Amino acid sequence: MTESSLRDDALGIWCAGVAAVASDQLVLRAVHCDGNTLDIAGHSFDLREIDRILVVGGGKAGAGMAVGLETALGADLVAAKVTGIVNVPADCVRTLQRITIHAGRPAGVNEPTAEGVAGVDRMLHLVGTMTPRDLLIVLLSGGGSALLPAPAFGISLSDKRTVTRLLMSRGAPIEDLNAVRSALSRFKGGQLAQAIPAGRAIALIISDVVADPLSVIASGPTVTVPPVNSSPADILRKYVHDASEVPAHVWTVLDQHSLKSADQLASRVAVTNCIIGNNATALQASAAEALKRGYAIAGYETDQRGIAREVGVTLAERCLAEHSRPTTSRGWCWLSGGEPIVELAPYDGPRRGGRNQELALSALQRWWDEDLANMVLVSGGTDGEDGPTDAAGGIADAAVRAQAQSLNLTPRDYLAVNNAYPFLQQTGGLIQTGPTHTNVMDIRVVLSRSR
Repeated sequence: MTESSLRDDALGIWCAGVAAVASDQLVLRAVHCDGNTLDIAGHSFDLREIDRILVVGGGKAGAGMAVGLETALGADLVAAKVTGIVNVPADCVRTLQRITIHAGRPAGVNEPTAEGVAGVDRMLHLVGTMTPRDLLIVLLSGGGSALLPAPAFGISLSDKRTVTRLLMSRGAPIEDLNAVRSALSRFKGGQLAQAIPAGRAIALIISDVVADPLSVIASGPTVTVPPVNSSPADILRKYVHDASEVPAHVWTVLDQHSLKSADQLASRVAVTNCIIGNNATALQASAAEALKRGYAIAGYETDQRGIAREVGVTLAERCLAEHSRPTTSRGWCWLSGGEPIVELAPYDGPRRGGRNQELALSALQRWWDEDLANMVLVSGGTDGEDGPTDAAGGIADAAVRAQAQSLNLTPRDYLAVNNAYPFLQQTGGLIQTGPTHTNVMDIRVVLSRSR
């Protein structure tokens, strides 16, 4: 087996996982219509009792989900009863029959924008017109937190950006980040559900969060249960060095949110929440592809947390430890999925990267003095985005190391300042897919060739 084919196999296994969670196909598997009855994830609706089907939502998979929904409903039903709007990154916008795909933020900028607020305001207005004979379908996926901004009264978009950047820069996990964002929103944390005056509602959800907690995915706009036991104000206090880092009126809003009663958080219309795809869905497909290509599965772990560079080293060491273990197969395959975080080092200079690129570069650093002819690691985000870059992730193998050595580049220098992108860009180690229209966290594939 050549070095190139080993990398090709790893990328093929990774791509199989991404393909398995294609957002349009996940929706098509969940939604069926026979003309009179609409079945959504096992829940049936009599179309003769429905005047309108309203569609709202957002996320990196939003456009694909909307395509799948219009396809499943059929052109005649869509023309007669459907209207809606879904917020997506700008590079995912497309024209559909009746669902408006709205650019909620620029590509590669994972922050709330005024355009996103405008889209959510249209959603809230549409939902506010619902009657008992209307059905609301909510499409939610990873990235929805940034794509569905609606600052609480008394909070500006700039305030939300300040708080979000502070939490992200200090390594806050997604659960803490979304708990605070929800408390500063008119849409998240069950507030979309609270805005429904009448009718019926069901949400189709593609999870990008470890263990699939409904209150955390896209910050839980259809879930009224508080996401964590700690108050949002207490959560934020864990990450600030001084209270003055956050505007005083933000603290006021957070404290007021903590005083809300269960009745104030309750919605008038119950929303049925259905997860139709997650990290396990993708990993199962990757495992099947690895077996199809002749590899034995040496390790399999979904929903993995941790520090990106530590996860990279752990995977590299596992591969080294078992590299010589006999097998009758083509080789060994380690699979893992989830969403580790990057710990940022103090640095004032320019830097680019993402958790998958950092993970791959840390694995390469661990393998730097090893025989890499028989090993490869691929780590990539299923959404095609890794940090604020145009890459999905990174690759560690002999070819990347050889190119780095020819350019006198060492991984340690780039890891020290979280600057993985330039290293991998110069050495042919980037995975670049463009938008995939889905998002179930990351997939990591490690292969070792049998000796």
